[in-house]
Parts: sequence; C-alpha cells; structure tokens
Amino acid sequence: MHYQSIGPSRKFQNFNDAANQVLSMLSNQMEINTLFIAENDGKTNTIKKAFNRNEELVVENSQSPLDQTFCSLAINAGQEPLWIEDIAADEGASTLPIASQFGNGAFIGIPIYYENGDVYGTICGLDKHPFHFTHQQQEMFEMMSSLLSYILELNKAQQEIQTLSSPLVPLSEGISILPIIGHITLERAYQLIDDVVMKASEGLDFLIMDFSGITQIDPRIEQPLLDLIKALKIMGITPIITGILPTMAMQVPHFAHSLKGERMEATLKIAIEQLGFMLVPKHSS
Repeated sequence: MHYQSIGPSRKFQNFNDAANQVLSMLSNQMEINTLFIAENDGKTNTIKKAFNRNEELVVENSQSPLDQTFCSLAINAGQEPLWIEDIAADEGASTLPIASQFGNGAFIGIPIYYENGDVYGTICGLDKHPFHFTHQQQEMFEMMSSLLSYILELNKAQQEIQTLSSPLVPLSEGISILPIIGHITLERAYQLIDDVVMKASEGLDFLIMDFSGITQIDPRIEQPLLDLIKALKIMGITPIITGILPTMAMQVPHFAHSLKGERMEATLKIAIEQLGFMLVPKHSS
C-alpha cells in the first residue's frame, strides 16, 4: 500500500483545495472505489468533490434528496465514522432505494461540522464490492473530517477579514476615509478594488485613502492601486492620498512617482483640515 504524505509547507488556498487533497490522500491509503465529499442543506445532498477509481459511482455536482442517501445515515450516526461492510445486510442502508444499486457493497462516512455544531456535509467512501474497513482507516476518516472542519472555519474567518479589510469610514455627507491597514498583498489589493468600487458607488465626492497603517507591502500592488484611483476618478470621486511613508515609497517607488498630479497630503489630519474640518481636542471640565 502506497502512502502519500503532505509536507508541512503544503498550504490550502480554500476549502475546495483542501477537499481535493484529502480525497487524494485517502485514495492512496485505501483501495475503495469511490471517495467523495458532499454538502447538504438539510434537504438536498450535493456532491462537491469525488474520486472514482474504476467505476464512476458518484458524479460531482450531482444532487439527491438527503434522506435517500447513505450520507444521511452517517449524519444520524453522529461524530464517529459509520462503516457498513455489507449494504444489503445492514438494517438502515438496505431500506434505502439506492441500496439495490450496490448489493453487497460497502460504505463509510462521517459528518463534517462547522464550529457551531451545524453540519456542512459528509466525507464518504463507497464501493459495489465488499470492503473491510480497518481501525486505522476509520481513524483516518475521523481525522480528515476534523481537518475539513478546521478549513471551513478558516475560510469563514478569511471572508470576514476581507469584508472588514476595506472599510469606508464616513466623515460627512459625500466624504469618506479608507484606512488601509496591515499587510497589503497582491490578492488583497485586487479585493480592495472590488470592495471600494462597490461601496463608493453612491453619493461620494471625496475618498481619503490613508496608507499610514501599512506594515508590509507587496511591490506588485502598484498597478491595482493605480487602477483603483483611476476607477474612483471615472466615477466622479476625488481621491486624496495620505500617509505615504518613506518606507512605502522605497518599497514601491514607481507607485509614489505615479501619484504626481494626484491630490496628496502628508497626513490624514492635514487632509481632513483641507476639506474644512477642524479637529478640536475635547477638554474635561
């Protein structure tokens, strides 16, 4: 039996990437015909990823009523793997309409959970022939379920971070501030364009883009940021650039040079004052 290891440097880009890697790893550790990951909404079971060794028993993107699938049995069984080495002889599986298609075949499955306990779906194995599941294979399914649950939560957190990473802070009617904070990667720069253009599409005259909170920057972000400034101007919004620190100017020299002719101020405070606002400290009485 061939074992494939995933090195410590392997990074999952998203849940689909993790799902592919999990099925690949399982397929190298057990000879069952089909391995698949399904998502369900409580009523419909959707095959998200599938690996078929010899015969195509499961088709990606196919859908079935959840209560008519073996996956429903795995969900009802709870947090430990459900394994059925003879479908025809199993009291629960044999009563399902699809059981006749698999005869004395085998099934193994375990739910994939969100952190709050809701079920995302299942990770399963299926065969038309008898299959003996070892204790090690059962543990492997349990471990892969936990891994996919973890990836789901990372995806959720990343989406929330992206939503919060380009906030438009209203200063007054027609004027907002975009504080750009943290590590600016190329991917985040493109996400910034999409978010800002969508949020700034109505009723905005000035957008102050403040770069003073940047901690690290990808030199390739020059063009996406210039595209964002161009898009704002096309929309009739005047961009005001603030907080270009010497370190940023050195890391992305062409970006700073390309901003010549744009409205720029050294600090956010100066930009706000130039727009007619006065920052007055509040004194305690």
